[in-house]
Amino acid sequence: MEQPLRKSYLDAMGITQWVVRQPSASEVEERPAAQPLAPEPVAAAKAEPPARPAAKPVADHDAPPAWLNEAPPSDEEWHPSETSDEAEQLSPRSIVADLGWDALQQHIAACKACELHRSRKQSVFGTGSPQADLLIIGEAPGADEDRLGEPFMGRAGKLLNAMLKAIGFERSQVYIANILKCRPPDNRDPHVEEVSHCRPYLMRQIELINPKVILAVGRVSAQNLLQSSDTLGRLRGRTHHFGTGNIPLIATYHPAYLLRSPEQKAKSWQDLQQTLSLLQKP
Repeated sequence: MEQPLRKSYLDAMGITQWVVRQPSASEVEERPAAQPLAPEPVAAAKAEPPARPAAKPVADHDAPPAWLNEAPPSDEEWHPSETSDEAEQLSPRSIVADLGWDALQQHIAACKACELHRSRKQSVFGTGSPQADLLIIGEAPGADEDRLGEPFMGRAGKLLNAMLKAIGFERSQVYIANILKCRPPDNRDPHVEEVSHCRPYLMRQIELINPKVILAVGRVSAQNLLQSSDTLGRLRGRTHHFGTGNIPLIATYHPAYLLRSPEQKAKSWQDLQQTLSLLQKP
């Protein structure tokens, strides 16, 4: 017992002095020896509960992949593993900056930077004149483009050719490229990381072509080039400027959309006239 508590008890009992009493020899002899405690009966062993079954792994399709909510890595954040056999393929930013036209085309043809290389038939570099004043940039290759290796084929390609002729250009006089170099499955919209991997290729193409005007064809192209979430209806009808070179950029409807909505062709004609006016400036 603690001393303060003991003293309070003694004071309450009127005891002013506490002396520990030692037992006499006779008391010690008479005190029976302490008996060992009998052991407690051992309870029957309980049956072990059955082991909990291991949790089943969640299938990939049961939850959205992480990268759906991830921002594209910046150049500073991109550090491919040096031990990977595909490390060179996984870092196009640092490789394509000094590539010439032919070397860039070869690099894109062998690119495995994202999963699209597994389903493509071939990459689609682009087509036309590398010295063109007008650069047309679409979204991504479709089934015909993936099969033939050239952008804007099929019905949409024929309509684009007619649109170009309306302002005095043949297909061979302009350059046509896409945001993505490989076809997304089922022609879905490009994913963020796919655009991130392909962007250095397109930027190098723009740098080498050095066009006078860029025509962004379709919502995906316009939004990615302008880094905007505005609708195409809000982006078209005015002159934007792209990159450090402030290249004039016009946004317009995709030919595939015009095939479905021919009533919008008049607006596309306005965009083409605006494009031609910029090209004719000294």
